[in-house]
Amino acid sequence: MYSKIIVGTMSWGSWGKQLSEHEMATLMHHCIANGINTFDHADIYGGYTTEADFGKAFANSGIKRDSIQLISKCGIQYLCENRNNKVKHYDYSKEYIIKSAETSLGHLKTDYLDLFLLHRPSPLMHPETIAEAISQLKSQGKIKAFGVSNFTTSQTELIANSVDVSVNQIEFSLTQHSAMHNGSLDQMLLKNIAPMAWSPLGTIFKTANEQTRRILEQMETLMPKYDATADQLLLAWILRHPAGIIPVVGTTDKQRLANTVRATAIQLELEDWFLLLTASQGHKVP
Repeated sequence: MYSKIIVGTMSWGSWGKQLSEHEMATLMHHCIANGINTFDHADIYGGYTTEADFGKAFANSGIKRDSIQLISKCGIQYLCENRNNKVKHYDYSKEYIIKSAETSLGHLKTDYLDLFLLHRPSPLMHPETIAEAISQLKSQGKIKAFGVSNFTTSQTELIANSVDVSVNQIEFSLTQHSAMHNGSLDQMLLKNIAPMAWSPLGTIFKTANEQTRRILEQMETLMPKYDATADQLLLAWILRHPAGIIPVVGTTDKQRLANTVRATAIQLELEDWFLLLTASQGHKVP
């Protein structure tokens, strides 16, 4: 249903590259030409502006709606000039969930979302209230599938007890792989919940420390073997996991986007996968 690599749009607008309408449309076409046809959004991106910017570009792009998948998220009440909030908080009332979905539909210039996520868990969320909202949105054809984002196993179970949860979008990378040890990926594999990984390259290219140094040194020995770049190996490491993790990449660089697709064809050998894990952890597995 979703492409093997998903492109995240958080940095497309005012929170990042501030792409023009033409640049957004061109980037959409580039992604599709390279086999990336799933676009990940959230209502808060760009202070509630990026979805509308994307929607204008999409409407004039000539791209057929059924050739792409659109994901969005709701729930975070963000502090910005476009919202009159006293404090950052979460709202998962039935009315707000429905309103958020409908607002995203209007901004994205589409009749339906392929996937609609709760962006982060709230201590005040009630599963039956959420289920009522999602049931109404599905029955009206406004969303095709429902999921969560950044939810723990117990939080996911809480919601899944009342409504089908098909996706959990979590932070996961070679430098942040706690989901392998805290039961999250085990649960998703067991319950047939698709994991999506935001920040899939982790801190490798952002932070210089002992961990990233070890990983980069190990990757230097593997890059020639797989004829791969460092970012491709990082994605291949994620893709090797049996839970079927789908990376959500945040770059807007056309060459890097094209390079990411190559990672889906790399099958890391078993010991190479563990070499990278060991480099990340700084010690052998137990």
